[in-house]
Amino acid sequence: MPIVAADGVDADWMTAALREAGVLGSARVTQLARVPVGNGLVADSYRFALAYDRAEPDAPASVVGKFPAHDPASRRSGSDHLLYLREVSFYRELAASLAIHTPRCLYAEVDPLSDDFTLILADLAPARQGDQLSGCSLADAATAMAQAAALHAPRWGDDSLDGLDWLVTRPATLVPMVDAMLPAIIALFRDRYAGVLEPQYMAMVEKLPRAIVAARNAPGIPRTVIHGDFRLDNILFDVNGGAYPMATLDWQTVGAGPGLTDVAYFLSAALDPDVRRANEQGLVRGYHGELLRRGVTGYGWDACWRDYRRLTLHGILMGVFSALSVARTDRGDALFLKMTRGACAQAADHDSFGFWLAD
Repeated sequence: MPIVAADGVDADWMTAALREAGVLGSARVTQLARVPVGNGLVADSYRFALAYDRAEPDAPASVVGKFPAHDPASRRSGSDHLLYLREVSFYRELAASLAIHTPRCLYAEVDPLSDDFTLILADLAPARQGDQLSGCSLADAATAMAQAAALHAPRWGDDSLDGLDWLVTRPATLVPMVDAMLPAIIALFRDRYAGVLEPQYMAMVEKLPRAIVAARNAPGIPRTVIHGDFRLDNILFDVNGGAYPMATLDWQTVGAGPGLTDVAYFLSAALDPDVRRANEQGLVRGYHGELLRRGVTGYGWDACWRDYRRLTLHGILMGVFSALSVARTDRGDALFLKMTRGACAQAADHDSFGFWLAD
């Protein structure tokens, strides 16, 4: 099966892909209609409505396809940071070993030289799309905490993750590049948002390079599979008409690291600071309890809360780095400023920089 662009998906190609996935027998796709879906920043997604020459019980009425971003800057960012390789590899090699709910993958191929890729995923509609700018209810946040534990618990402290080159080894080669780029990115971020982002938060952004290096070298934090961009725009609630409470999408930033990175990042971006402050300890306790229920041992509440408090810097990094990595839009500006503000407020509340920097 060849890798194709969105406009290269025709009835014959889709027929072959669905047959290879085992969801289509002798029926053929006769027509398909494509419409854009989602809020992806470094890839383009479409829903394909399908018609067949005969009825079959497992033939999907629609599927979702994902392809490299049409925008050149966004596509370059996806390639430079191995985002396309990581997402395809996640569905091919890792998703089945985790308990978090993700869409069934029907086709996943990537060209490691060109970074062309095609993903065909089961459609989770009808569902309620998370919206980063609108935030979410406490009930939705609690659901997300339970699903975060379903992601982290199965591979908690699993040294075999080091054998996945695309997950650990190759992304690690990007670390020096990110470290080298970060001061320049921060300077551009400062120029773009000077007078918009609060001065005390901009001062935190300026301290990121030193703090990130210190946090990366900290010993004793258990590693597991992390999403890396675990936020509302990458989440659907009440999927397939309520058959599942939540599904997580967009695995381009999947990696190996501390699970509390995802937890702190989600809460900083999904809840207004006052709501987060009043409820975060209860939400993190819910996450910790679900970890224990799923078999994690040797990780007590005190360690969990400590790691939550000191791993808030990822949210600031994602807000800053993402703002300068994709095509600029009004929604993007609003999104990245909200992410940065939320994570800075969280870091201030917990003196997160104090864990890593002496001054």
